[in-house]
Amino acid sequence: MAMMLDDGEASDAELIGRARGGDRGAFGTLLERHYGFVYRAAYRWCGRKADAEDIAQDVCVRLGRAIRDYQGSGAFTTWLYAMTLNAARDMMRKRARDNAKTDAYGAYALIAGEGSAEADDPAEALWAAVRMLPDKQRDAVLLVYGEGLNHAAAAEVMAISETTVSWHIHEAKKRLKVLMRSAGEV
Repeated sequence: MAMMLDDGEASDAELIGRARGGDRGAFGTLLERHYGFVYRAAYRWCGRKADAEDIAQDVCVRLGRAIRDYQGSGAFTTWLYAMTLNAARDMMRKRARDNAKTDAYGAYALIAGEGSAEADDPAEALWAAVRMLPDKQRDAVLLVYGEGLNHAAAAEVMAISETTVSWHIHEAKKRLKVLMRSAGEV
């Protein structure tokens, strides 16, 4: 996740320090530098471009409020990833509440437009199955396989032990086999 900086380019630590002091230019540079990372993490979590864009924008707004609270004890990208996962979870909870309200009134308009041309793609079918996993298993799979983190880094993001991440990955693989088999993918 580390980036190579050109000569004369400010480091994340410098930008964070300046942004915490109210420097809007430093904050903008920090956002530009990490927006792609946030978007990719959000997309892996939700699987829809529009939702990933909404989540990434929400993270940008949250970052503006939270940058002063960043202590610098861990990697900025780890903190940013946790913020992205929280925004994605919030969006999914809101969507579940909205869907429950819609279903209660008998309006099934939200179902329209859910399918896409990508549904035939086996990789997309697998990621769709990943999104059906229980929260901790899904997060572990997305961090390790979607973002390429090792188990230790995933454990830091999830605030659990490395062995617990390994267990969640193991359980997720078992569930994914069943899900993919029932979907006719295996």
